[in-house]
Formats: sequence, structure tokens, C-alpha cells
Amino acid sequence: MIERAEEEIIKKIKKLKAKNDKVVKGVEEIKKVEVKVLRNNEWQIEDELLLKEGKIYVPRDEELRLEIIQLHHNMSIAEHRG
Repeated sequence: MIERAEEEIIKKIKKLKAKNDKVVKGVEEIKKVEVKVLRNNEWQIEDELLLKEGKIYVPRDEELRLEIIQLHHNMSIAEHRG
């Protein structure tokens, strides 16, 4: 189940154009030749997202990464007691 805040994060990841990120540049080249899967399913492109081992790759954007950490750190199941 994806919550509203997570939907917003996914939208930001899709829109992010971290051109200095080597992985993002590589994916752009892969898209040009229409490859969908690399290295035994380790890397995949799915619904405009880059996945590594089934997990969403987050480009090197400190603001976005901090937002993701804060979102999941403040969830009721991850809260710290005391």
C-alpha cells in the first residue's frame, strides 16, 4: 500500500534530472536503445523508475534523500520511543 506522501516522492524521483549522476546518465543511454533489463535482472526500468534488485534507485539529490528518510523515520511503525 503506497501512501500519499510516498506517491509524491515517487513523482519527484521520476521528474528529477540529476544529470551529474552517472547511473541516471547510463539509464538514459539504455532507454535510447530500448533495453529494459540489465545484468540478470539486477537493474530494470519500470514505469519510468530505475530499479536495482527490485528497489527504487534514488538519484543523488540530498534534499530528496533527506525527505525520504524523514518520511519513513516519522512513520508510526518506525518511531523511536523515548
